[in-house]
Amino acid sequence: MLEFENVSKSYWTGKQRKVILDRVSFRVTLGRSLGILAPNGTGKTTLINMMAGLEKPDEGDIRRSCRISFPLGFMGGTVSRHSAMENSRYIARIYGLDPDYVEAYCRWLCGLGDYFDQPLGTYSSGMRARFHFSLMLALDFDMYLIDEGMPSSTDVEFNRKAGEILQERLRTTTVVIVSHQPDVLQKFASEAAVLMNGQLHMFDTLEEAKQLYDYETQG
Repeated sequence: MLEFENVSKSYWTGKQRKVILDRVSFRVTLGRSLGILAPNGTGKTTLINMMAGLEKPDEGDIRRSCRISFPLGFMGGTVSRHSAMENSRYIARIYGLDPDYVEAYCRWLCGLGDYFDQPLGTYSSGMRARFHFSLMLALDFDMYLIDEGMPSSTDVEFNRKAGEILQERLRTTTVVIVSHQPDVLQKFASEAAVLMNGQLHMFDTLEEAKQLYDYETQG
């Protein structure tokens, strides 16, 4: 389970204070994937980073009682001067997994060929996205965090393989995905919420969430 209790988060932009969350409480239970609708600029990435533990709240508590992934596409856990092979083995050791397995899994899924043994700093953004997505799937979390703002791959074969694996994982794991597009959430979410004006409004269905989202963004 992932739980926020009276969590607040804000930033000073230089001109005013931008509120991301204002004393917000909610929980995500395993087996109930959550889709969060949020207009651009409301703090989607900040919210996902807080779930992963990459950013701390100003106030309140965030409790995690399951294995939660780093956000899809997050670059902070890898080192650009090291190869995908070296990075995959290093991350495997951090999570207490078999480095041989994690390396082989990533090498197979991301399909980078000889580039797998070259420094990440030589990769295009699409190649880096393929490696980081492969690494996330290799680590086998209870809850996966996906931010639509993260880099995506344009490789059709990789998208097919990774998409099939992620869909299979959904049968036994939970996904939290944030997006400003309702259609993106349709295939993942069993519950939905709307992030707006520092509040997270929870709904039982995506259709209910879309009604509020459309009213606030188009009305």
